[in-house]
Amino acid sequence: MGRLVGIARREKKRAPMETLVEAQVSDQTGVANDSRGKPGDRTVTVITARAWREVCTELGREIPWTTRRANLLVDDIDLPRRAGPIIEIGDVRLKVTMEVDPCSRMDEQYQGLREILKPDWRGGVGCKVLTGGSIAVGDAVTIVEAD
Repeated sequence: MGRLVGIARREKKRAPMETLVEAQVSDQTGVANDSRGKPGDRTVTVITARAWREVCTELGREIPWTTRRANLLVDDIDLPRRAGPIIEIGDVRLKVTMEVDPCSRMDEQYQGLREILKPDWRGGVGCKVLTGGSIAVGDAVTIVEAD
């Protein structure tokens, strides 16, 4: 079992990421008030703290996980590397739908970040919200197979 160690959103495109201690998640907005949170297969994005530590080691520098511009940071758990499984955080259920490929915006954040994120799904996963609800930093995270 893993745990949720970070929640973030951005108010509008290209805005800085805002970290939260708790948030509402829905199938219509993803993490409440996140500019990318729209219905579909990539409503919420998730990365692992382990992958982010590897990225920082390869960069030779510690940079905030929010540089990746993902919504959720999980620790002590590996994310699936395929579509289908479900990430459960409290009552919230997120179906993994895709690998999130890092875009050119990553190099705008930190030069070389895009290439370092490419291997081993380090860019995280995109998810469709199956069941919304409240989440908070410290919540348990589990991975289950789709029903």
